[in-house]
Amino acid sequence: MTAPIDIVSVGMATAVGLDAQSACAAMRARLDGFQETRFLGPGREWLIGAPVPLPRNWLGETRMARLAAGAICEAFEAAPEARGQTALILCLAEEDRHGRPAPEGARLLQRIAEIVECPPHGRSRIVPYGRPSGHVALEQARRILAADAAPFVMIAGVDSYLTAETLSYYLAGERLLTADNPNGFIPGEAAAAVLCTRSHSSALGLAGLGLTRERAFIYNAEDLPLRGDGMTSAYRAALHEAGIEMSRVGYRIADLVGEQYWFKQSALASLRLLRGRHDFQDIWSPGESLGNVGAAAVPIMIGMAFTAARKGYAAGNPVLIEASSDSGACGAAILAARAA
Repeated sequence: MTAPIDIVSVGMATAVGLDAQSACAAMRARLDGFQETRFLGPGREWLIGAPVPLPRNWLGETRMARLAAGAICEAFEAAPEARGQTALILCLAEEDRHGRPAPEGARLLQRIAEIVECPPHGRSRIVPYGRPSGHVALEQARRILAADAAPFVMIAGVDSYLTAETLSYYLAGERLLTADNPNGFIPGEAAAAVLCTRSHSSALGLAGLGLTRERAFIYNAEDLPLRGDGMTSAYRAALHEAGIEMSRVGYRIADLVGEQYWFKQSALASLRLLRGRHDFQDIWSPGESLGNVGAAAVPIMIGMAFTAARKGYAAGNPVLIEASSDSGACGAAILAARAA
């Protein structure tokens, strides 16, 4: 049995705010960071994206390191005692994704440590699975904490779809939202960090976790129809560990990046598990404001839930956070707010 863990603090660097407080306020107000980029799409029109407004035009690995370091430093500000004794789990883009902005994960980890001025802990590691990386990181974090290998774990995610090779690949596959393609996503970039520790009375704690795989993933080669089996299983595992039914979930936060597939998958998983009378379950998504931010999605969603619980505007308790990847990896986590 793994030990329960709590969220201590969060940090963000997004298209709608360079810290968690402003980013969460903007997303709550339904503001977005969408604007014309320097990349051309069909018909020689500028592609719409959600870039982070950094003070300098850093590119590639340097940009990713600066984004991640900013989010990590913000998380450390609320818990300075964690510096020097925190294992870092860095969530990155899939290794086979075209045009990933920081292909050398170990080197990026080292650069982030230099900027943060905090040497990498011996249990630091990289999780390169794209959007659901944060769920894998949660499982690794609670194992590290349960084994007393480190008193704190920082889960940080950083990613960007705003590279020429990435955009060319997804344009060719008709995956981007354009004037000619309403069933696409808006490319974005972001970083977020979540500082975790053993359960101690924080505003939000991990109550359940589910990790599974969907055979009928988006555009699968066998053209299998989507039934939502993978996400349903992830929901069921997280709910079972939390000891609750789906009807007890207060609200959900999902990585709905724009394509119809993800909305259908989330709806199927919910409908297959909801039984009896239940209150309205709202569903939030950072994609409405930030577009597709890849591996930063789960840390951002945890940050949204943490901020909402702390400030008293959460749409219910507990919250279910879900994410999935193009290759079928599915993750679901139940986070519960504790009474003040």
